Parts: sequence; structure tokens; C-alpha cells
Amino acid sequence: MSANDRPVLLRNGLVLTMDDSHTVLPGADVLVVGDRIAEIGHGLTAPEGAVEIDATGGIVMPGMIDTHRHMWQTAMRGYGADWTLTQYFVWYYLESGKHFRPEDIYAGNLLSAIEAIDAGVTTTVDWSHGLQSADHADAAVDALEAVPGRFVLAYGNIQQGPWEWSTSDAFRDFHRRRIDGGKLAGFQMAFDVTGDPAFPEKAAFEVARELGVTVTTHAGVWGATNDDGIRLMYENGFMAPGTVYVHAATLAADSYQRIAATGGSVSVSTESEQSAGQGYPPTWQLRNHGIPVSLSMDTSVWWSGDLFTAMRTTLSADRVREHMEAHGKQETVTHHHLRAEHVVDWATRGGARALGMDSAVGALTPGRQADIVLIKNDTSPAMFPILNPYGHVAFQAQRGDVHTVLVGGRIVKQDGKLVGTDLAAARAKVGATLDHLRETLGEQAWQRGMNPDIPETSVLENPYQYTDYDAGSAQWKH
Repeated sequence: MSANDRPVLLRNGLVLTMDDSHTVLPGADVLVVGDRIAEIGHGLTAPEGAVEIDATGGIVMPGMIDTHRHMWQTAMRGYGADWTLTQYFVWYYLESGKHFRPEDIYAGNLLSAIEAIDAGVTTTVDWSHGLQSADHADAAVDALEAVPGRFVLAYGNIQQGPWEWSTSDAFRDFHRRRIDGGKLAGFQMAFDVTGDPAFPEKAAFEVARELGVTVTTHAGVWGATNDDGIRLMYENGFMAPGTVYVHAATLAADSYQRIAATGGSVSVSTESEQSAGQGYPPTWQLRNHGIPVSLSMDTSVWWSGDLFTAMRTTLSADRVREHMEAHGKQETVTHHHLRAEHVVDWATRGGARALGMDSAVGALTPGRQADIVLIKNDTSPAMFPILNPYGHVAFQAQRGDVHTVLVGGRIVKQDGKLVGTDLAAARAKVGATLDHLRETLGEQAWQRGMNPDIPETSVLENPYQYTDYDAGSAQWKH
């Protein structure tokens, strides 16, 4: 019997269950049998042949869930560290994104998937808007299926209007071949709504409704998508429960009310919103309107690939705004509205709710899938004492403190090392992608791309080059 076929007992950890009561159990054990959590308690008896993991001095928590990650771009990790959102549009939408071959999509997805489980992110939405062909889509899925994590494919194509790719025979065939009865944890359609009064995106929403899949969309992005798009979705009956609105940073009260009323949720990517220019991270607005929140890291071409950073920056951004607004009124904040416990919930249970997976993952309760993370690092002075466990997860821990990760009861990381993952092969594939891009673009253009000029003013008015609608100027007129 292999280790992954044996029961697993995590013993004597500080367990953050993230159940409905947010029960915290010091010195507790978590028993996994098969792919499920069998029991949580104190002094549990290890079944015969069980793998016992000493969690003493560590925090046991549910696997984290990222609801929006452009995984294909991970092959270019850190390349766009100084980009604005406009420069990102220039590089990927206008100029160089078209050069990604299927094997480049595979390389980025493979590295990103490995990175996710290494950082304790057991479920990741691949917001895969680089799928220029069915071959690109097959490559994306091949990579996700090669890594023992839980992945949701959000299918998109920034080189073509969603009303075109979603209605194509190739998309239908791909969905039939790879999604119906496939190995992925879920499937979404990923596209943006520009606010064009003609509402050409209606055709894509109709396909999503026919297939019974949810839509994820970049909403409330300064200069790209705003209230007109939300209004069109609402008036045409496409703001369905389960729709995930990414960023939602520049919306008016009417739009937030419509999201709340129709059962949508918002994926907040604070590192991205703070740095790129989508708008101020909207957690304060979402709280006011009672809109459910999940967290995401967006893309490693700019930012970190872990949700520790997402939790940390989200807390900080919300609190900065709270303090600054109070100071403007000559007042003082004495108690924060947003607490560490809240962002830990958003990074786990919030993601599960957003994806319609709340009965399966996102919390540690008997019967749920055993997606479990042990944060423990006996060699780190920052891992003791643990006095406020939620605060420790949000402000003290980091990806290097992820000791053990289980996905569906399978150990995919133990003692700080990945299990059953060929990192050398991933490195080689990413190297080949980088060689291809540098050769295709030329070294001078490659270097210039880290801080690209804006070659056409049209990208300021409309980053979506597949449509003539002047989305940006419409934003500036509001």
C-alpha cells in the first residue's frame, strides 16, 4: 500500500476548522481516510498503516482557494513587475499574447499549478483567456490534469470576441471532449462585458446558460468595464447566482446592489488592484452591500502566487481606507471592521462558496474532501508563539511555512517538499517558452517589454481589440 492509499493522521495541531462557527481546536487531531475527513478530535487512534504527521506547533487549516489566476502567464514570472494595467493590455492583448503556442500555455499552466499546491492553494481557477484555439485549450487542460491539485478551467480568448469563440464548433467540441465527464474540478466561461449598448456578449451568456456553466467576468475595471456592462447583464437576465465578478473596484451603488440581489460574489485581487489601476480594492463596498468575497492573486507575471500575500494586502488596503476616511472627518478608528479571521475565511470558505463547492471543500469537517494544509516551520523564529491563529496565518506565515498539503486525501507536499512532482520537467518547458518568446520578439523588444511604450492610443480607449466599441472613452465620460 502506497502512502497515498493509507489513512493520514495529523496529530496535535491548532486546527482552524472554518466551519459555520469558526471552531478553533488547540492540540487536535485530523484523521483522513480515503479522500475524506473522517474525524476531528483529541487523542484519536491511528488506524493500522496510517501515515502520522506531527502537527505540534503548527496550524492545520483547509486548503486555500484562488478564484482568479491567469495561470498561462506564470511562465513569465515577474516580467511585468513595473507594468500598469495599460501596459499589460499592450503586451498580452495587443502585441505579444498572440505568440503563445499551445505548448507555451501548457508550460505556464504546469508551473502555476505546481506553485499553487506548493503554497497551500489546493483549488485554483485557471482564468484562461489565452485559449486562441482548441489546441491551446487542450494544452491548458493537459497541464492541469498533470498536477495533483483541484482546478477549475475558466475558458476565455482575448484575441476574439466572446460571441465568436463561444458559439464556435471548436468550443462545443472541446467542451464535449474535455469537460463533460472530465477530471477537472469545474468549468466556467471567462469573458468581459464592455458596455456596448448592442450587448454582443449576449450570445456567450446564452451558450453558458445552455451548457449550465457559470460566468466569471472582469467587472468594475477602470477604463475597461463598468456599470454599463452590469446594467446590460441585469436587464437581459444574465446576472445569475454563482456569477463571479472579478475586481469590481469602480462600480456604483446600483451595480453592487444588483450583484448582491442576484446571488453573485466578488473575487478581490488586492495586489493587482492596488498596483495596476483597476480601482481601489472594494472590500469596504462589498461589506456595505453584503456581497460574498473570495480572494485571488491574478497573475504571477506581476505578483505573488500565494494567498498569504492576498490576505495580508487585503487587510491592509481595507484598513488604510478606513483610517484615511476617519482622519478626513477628524475622527479616529478604534476598532477595525475587517479582521484577520474574515480574510482567512475569504481565502478558504469564501472561495468554496463562490465556486459552488461549499459542501465539499473550504472547511475541515467530517465528510468533506480532505483538502488540508499544515503550516509549520520549526526552524523559523516567526512561527512561534502562535497566540492569534488567524492573525498568524494572515500576517506572520508565508509559503515557505507550508509543511504539508493534502488534496482529496492525497499527500502532495510533506516536510516542506513537493511529492510526486517533476519540477525539473516544468523548468525545462518554461525555458523553452522563454526561448521562443525572446527569439520571436527579438531581444531588444523583449527587454523593452518590461516597461513598454503605448504604441496606439486606441488601447487607452478600448483594450479589447476584438471590438470597435469605445469602452475607455465611455468610462472617462462617467
